Amino acid sequence: MKILFIADEESKAYWDYYRKEAFEDIDLIVSCGDLKAEYLSFLTTMTTLPVLYVRGNHDKYDKNPPEGCICIEDDIYEFEGVRLLGLGGCQRYNHGENQYTEKEMRKRVKRLGWKLFFKRGFDILVTHAPAYGVNDDKDICHKGFVVFGELIEKYHPKYFVHGHIHMSYGAQFKREDLIGTTRVINAYNHYIVEI
Repeated sequence: MKILFIADEESKAYWDYYRKEAFEDIDLIVSCGDLKAEYLSFLTTMTTLPVLYVRGNHDKYDKNPPEGCICIEDDIYEFEGVRLLGLGGCQRYNHGENQYTEKEMRKRVKRLGWKLFFKRGFDILVTHAPAYGVNDDKDICHKGFVVFGELIEKYHPKYFVHGHIHMSYGAQFKREDLIGTTRVINAYNHYIVEI
């Protein structure tokens, strides 16, 4: 199975210069946030692939959600046997939408307790923000969540895929990393994972 992860910046290759052939071997598209609703709707319409998403700190989907797409916020979505846990948003840095304190994010995770128990964990953690200390930054807006690292340590998913940290921010931010045995991927623009 191939999953196309996207985040933060609409890919010209998939929108402005769309070619159906680019999606021939893709099974699922997952957005890690901060993408236009029109872009996500375009992808699901043109490819007929399922498009899952979590919200980024700049997404205003309440009034104009991406049509034909599936929000996996605060849920475990199963696709062909692969369990994806979605937690969007970033650290609270002003009073904007989709921003959470560490305590608020921890409450969101706690509310998932029964789902995590019945699903026996998850295979992919999909977030907008990174985990604390792994490809995050020192400013409050780009600081990661401690609870994400704790989730990974407890459930050992195969992948942790996030957005929010643009690759243009500098060479110190890695595209890939590891937390234990979990492969960490920054989905900025686009990244394909084969499972």
